[in-house]
Amino acid sequence: MRLIQNMSTIAECTAPEYSVPNRVIKIAVVGGSGVGKTALVVRFLTKRFIGDYERNAGNLYSREVQVDGDQVTIQVQDTPGAEMTDNGISLPDHVTCSIQWADAVVLVYSVTDRRSFELIDQLHQLVIRTGGISVPPVILLANKADLLHMRRVDSEQGPLLAGTLGCSFYEVSASEDYNQVHGAFHRLCCQLSKQQQPPPPAASAAAEKRRSPLIPRPKSPNMQDLKRRFKQALSAKVRTVTSV
Repeated sequence: MRLIQNMSTIAECTAPEYSVPNRVIKIAVVGGSGVGKTALVVRFLTKRFIGDYERNAGNLYSREVQVDGDQVTIQVQDTPGAEMTDNGISLPDHVTCSIQWADAVVLVYSVTDRRSFELIDQLHQLVIRTGGISVPPVILLANKADLLHMRRVDSEQGPLLAGTLGCSFYEVSASEDYNQVHGAFHRLCCQLSKQQQPPPPAASAAAEKRRSPLIPRPKSPNMQDLKRRFKQALSAKVRTVTSV
């Protein structure tokens, strides 16, 4: 795991000396090799673009930020690239574990790599299978939009695929435009933050009351037996006094 410190993202927070633990938003970034996953993550969290990276080993990046005025911890899991083979999709085990761990998944392809675009449908199916009855929210990112002379995926195809998958779509350039990258991740974080909001105290109390209605506690059988015996003894004593 790699922890990046002193980074600036949605809004930088200074943690108070005594504070309750932050809510955590966990995001997994998944896509083919060489599509710019690491560059997108670092661009979002640091505003910086670094063109060259070592082979992706699946680093975890973490930062405390403010989302809609609330202090949260954002954890972004970078994942090794998936590959298309003759037998289907080749996927490191780490990717499936990351999807299971995440609150949301960002699927990434490069507009300069047709095969990375064709991977997206299978990766989305993997998210659905892995999520089971609780499928995490998904957004689709098309990266390297600035490389017009190298484009292999038409600009219309990304929105069409996103519409088929039922997710939001963003075409961005990690190298040229921080605001595009920030906007995509920011909207996703705001969506997750709202989903994780605790209910108001009154609503929580009402829900608890509905779940656990007050039922009178039954009397203890032992106490009832003691009362019965006491009455019997008292009646016997009264009869004895009367006969005398």
